[in-house]
Amino acid sequence: MTLRDVLPHLGFLFALAVVPYLGVSGPTLNFLIAVLIVALAAQGWNVLGGFGGQYSFGHAAFFGSGAYATAILQVQLGWGAWVGLGASLVVGAIVGLAIGFLSFRAGLRGSYFALVTLAFAEVLRIVANAAGFTGGAAGLLIRLQPGFENLQFADRRHFYLLVLGFVGVALILSRWLERSRFGAHLVAVRENEEAAKALGVDTLRVKLGAIALSAAITACSGCLYAQYYLYIDANVAYGTWISVEALLAPIVGGIGTAFGPLVGALALHGVGEATKLLAGGRPGLDLVVFGGCLILAIAFAPRGIAGLAARVLQSRSAAREGR
Repeated sequence: MTLRDVLPHLGFLFALAVVPYLGVSGPTLNFLIAVLIVALAAQGWNVLGGFGGQYSFGHAAFFGSGAYATAILQVQLGWGAWVGLGASLVVGAIVGLAIGFLSFRAGLRGSYFALVTLAFAEVLRIVANAAGFTGGAAGLLIRLQPGFENLQFADRRHFYLLVLGFVGVALILSRWLERSRFGAHLVAVRENEEAAKALGVDTLRVKLGAIALSAAITACSGCLYAQYYLYIDANVAYGTWISVEALLAPIVGGIGTAFGPLVGALALHGVGEATKLLAGGRPGLDLVVFGGCLILAIAFAPRGIAGLAARVLQSRSAAREGR
């Protein structure tokens, strides 16, 4: 992978970095930070589901593990936020490897794998809701201590740039997957696992590597969520909301593409917020809209918004050449 490969991504990230300094309001900035956190979780899902074809319904297991790892270290042990961030990546990867090893060694795939991940997320939610070190049902409240060393900033634009930086790293990592040998093996497993195995690909090792990477990225988003909102409980950390949004964003934006999760997160949350405003803040309507967006994407844009945009550009290019 060369600089030329990632230059468009860097340009797009730079454009997003300028947005908070264009006079956007506080609520708009909060919205953008929430979108980026979800986009990061969606990028994690996309590594496993988009590139590897292993659809997960329980990425909340990794999101919540990352959130709790940093919150427990800070609240219960008094460790720093950056140490907690590193721990969340490690814990997320370990949880991913554990779930992946138990699932893939048993030969689970497709809907069976999806349901197993959902079951693991629910088990972790129940454990976190009852355990003492997680704060039980009351959850954990992280003390407000503004400062770079605590990942807390008086100016929320700085946190926006921090989250955007992690999204950028995940974006470049996804681009690397598109060009790397490991990414090729992952796509081969997605297309035909038996054929890939016959060609000498260690499918178990490839899938374990994918789920560990996917879990670490998603755990990072959970850590950033905890650092921004300074509170976490079992229903938030391991709730189905993050599993649903992490899955929907790549499908709507463009599954198996580098930009798909980010585009999908922006589109879904933009439509969701518009629906809330038009409907007077009635709860649940945004979920109905999410479902509608999923149906429309599957019916008219199976490659997502990114694929639809690429098809339009190709059609225009062909039309120009035909003149």
